[in-house]
Amino acid sequence: MITINAVGDVCPIPVIKTRKAIGELNGSGRIEVLVDNETAVRNVTKMAESSGAVVSSQKLEEGKYRVNITIEAGAEAGSGRITEETECECKTETVVQKHAIVVVSSDKMGEGDDELGHILMKSFLFAVTQLDELPEKMIFYNGGAKLTVEDSPALEDLKSLAEQGVEIMTCGTCLDFYGIKEKLAVGTVTNMYSIVEAVQQAEKVIRP
Repeated sequence: MITINAVGDVCPIPVIKTRKAIGELNGSGRIEVLVDNETAVRNVTKMAESSGAVVSSQKLEEGKYRVNITIEAGAEAGSGRITEETECECKTETVVQKHAIVVVSSDKMGEGDDELGHILMKSFLFAVTQLDELPEKMIFYNGGAKLTVEDSPALEDLKSLAEQGVEIMTCGTCLDFYGIKEKLAVGTVTNMYSIVEAVQQAEKVIRP
């Protein structure tokens, strides 16, 4: 049995950890996932059931839940998604999706609480690293420029993406405005013409 401790992990990390564990079972086995909220229980359950698993869950105590996943040999996935993703995990070469770009205009995601927004943005960028097909480019401008410099909480994830062939581009005017151009720690400095050109040529533009 594989035990996953995802207590304290923000979405989508519990799902990603579970998905990888399912791939490690090689077709059958049991997984125990520990999480700290009901939303994580639902997300993990939905993903596991799509693989043909039998899933049950229980509340152990306040703020702690256990999801039990059982996969039997020959179980058929509801959507086939898990099987496809598991196969991608075994590839030695990362797939980069041509003409798909991610455009990030802030160091936080959404409106409302800033602290939550920062947490969501870090989670979003981590989730990008887990995609089966990575974007061709990621463009950072305005407040998003703060994510590509030294001491950025997302720096390791962005470096990982760059190492896998994703082009990381940060607006030079924005870096100058915030006085952080000398702190750029990943990717290259770009200009507005190149940003417009990249967006124009993109077949898919993802904006958090």
